[in-house]
Amino acid sequence: MDIGPSMAVEVEAIEDRTPVGARKKKLSVAAWLSIGWIVGLGVLAIIAPWIGVPDPTETFPEFARSGPSAAHWLGNDGLGRDLMARIIYGTRSSYIVGFGAVGFGLLIGGFLGLVVGFFRGRVDAIITPLMTVLLAIPQFVLALALVTVLATPQKAGQTINPSVRLGVVVLGLGIVSIPILGRITRANTLVWAEREFVLAARAMGAKRFRIMFREVLPNVVPAMLSIALLGVGIAIVAEGGLALFGAGVQLPTPSWGNIIATDKDQLARSPHIILITSMVIFLTVMALNYLGDVVVERFDVRDSVL
Repeated sequence: MDIGPSMAVEVEAIEDRTPVGARKKKLSVAAWLSIGWIVGLGVLAIIAPWIGVPDPTETFPEFARSGPSAAHWLGNDGLGRDLMARIIYGTRSSYIVGFGAVGFGLLIGGFLGLVVGFFRGRVDAIITPLMTVLLAIPQFVLALALVTVLATPQKAGQTINPSVRLGVVVLGLGIVSIPILGRITRANTLVWAEREFVLAARAMGAKRFRIMFREVLPNVVPAMLSIALLGVGIAIVAEGGLALFGAGVQLPTPSWGNIIATDKDQLARSPHIILITSMVIFLTVMALNYLGDVVVERFDVRDSVL
């Protein structure tokens, strides 16, 4: 039978009243562009040796400090090295520092925050103040101190292997990120640990660790991932700051940070070196920040009243 316009509107409204968490939000064009930029840079850095990208340490003296050209698309640095090659290969180091440091911080800080927020009591009284003390120390100063101490040669004239130096930078920035990620995880765990389904699981006799990992952790992960993506961008920028103090990734291994640090004196004469590298860092950090917001919006779970 036919239904009137008003009844059709009411039926449509009832059908559309689905829980917010049940609706799958489509990724926007900006989100796909961000994913494409992050993944594309990573893939390009991996396959660089097989697609004809020049050696980042090879010098072309006749092109030193020259701008973009047909032979060198992004120009050359102060020593004549191909800037595009150095940026592509530098992606490896910058990604290792960013994702490695935050991954380390997320593993340690996230676990501590989950345990503290779930069990509370004495565990909370011991660990949370320690995180607060670490957060009170300027993060960049702490990272600089850690990297400087850990990367200092034990004997005069001894040099640090570039791979070891890279690991030290990851470790230093990872330690700095522990209290931040730990506090975020703790705050979200405190909220989810009091939800009805958690209380019901406790009432049914489920073990505490099962509740923590099966019921609470999946709901805390979106917030953890969102902050982690922001942290990756911060770690990449922090490595650039460390490089300016000589504590970043060690040459000849390129990174975005030491590209800027090495040619900072060329800013007036050859600004393209700093500007192009800084633009790559800017776009990467912006893409990571945007994806962090996307994670929150896509996986945010809210109660809906039917």
